[in-house]
Amino acid sequence: MAKGPEKNTKNKALHTKLLNKKKAKLQAEKKERALRLKALVAKMNEKKNNDESGIS
Repeated sequence: MAKGPEKNTKNKALHTKLLNKKKAKLQAEKKERALRLKALVAKMNEKKNNDESGIS
């Protein structure tokens, strides 16, 4: 039986490397965004508490 062409493992390895890099970047951005949002929420809660204590 005739075999097909050799598999191009070099391109597959590069593609996998690029995809892993992309996934890591997206995950880092997601984590950074969550931290920024958490800090913003904490700041707004602090401001809200200060406003309420000033009124009373």
